Amino acid sequence: MHLLLVRHGETPSNLDHLLDTAVPGPGLTPLGEAQAAALPEALAGEDIEALYVSTMRRTQLTAAPLAAARGLGTIVRDGVREVSAGDLEMLPGESPEGREYMRTVFAWAAGDTGQRIPGGESGEEALARYDAVIAEAAASGAGTVAVVSHGAAIRLWTAARAHNVDVAYAAARPLRNTGVIVLEGSPSDGWKVLSWDSAVVEPAGESGPTGEPVETAQ
Repeated sequence: MHLLLVRHGETPSNLDHLLDTAVPGPGLTPLGEAQAAALPEALAGEDIEALYVSTMRRTQLTAAPLAAARGLGTIVRDGVREVSAGDLEMLPGESPEGREYMRTVFAWAAGDTGQRIPGGESGEEALARYDAVIAEAAASGAGTVAVVSHGAAIRLWTAARAHNVDVAYAAARPLRNTGVIVLEGSPSDGWKVLSWDSAVVEPAGESGPTGEPVETAQ
């Protein structure tokens, strides 16, 4: 399966660098709306057969122009929502607590899935729910599937499941609003990242696109 993981458009909480992970969450800023409107052209070369979104408003609003352009319905699944910040909800991402959020997410990606965000979920729970939606999409028989999701959740799942992207790579590279990670594979055979936010991905541990660490929820 050809899998497109798309981060939602910009939200007010992105501007303020807040850990805003509760459902349904905010809508989009004017820039976020423009980013969403540009998605159909940006993905014009992709033969998308199924379009998944999370239970959060920002993914549904981001996907709406693409769904309309392709004549697709959106499939809403809670499993691809953002990693829950729990007790850290709405704290600044630059705070010590905000930094701990992302450190925990990447510890999960490295295999320490038993850790739990205070008042939130464990890595086992977060990955299991995301895996279930990807497995559903793969079982649908669609050749190309787009999933409009969230920055921390996308980077977690990709680092944990793609064989050619390691945790250091994912941790150092933010995914811009409406940025796309493109993968090929299946739940049974595994996943390979073809591109990360428009940059071709080299094998884990080798050089790749530059970027700064992101310490906030998306």
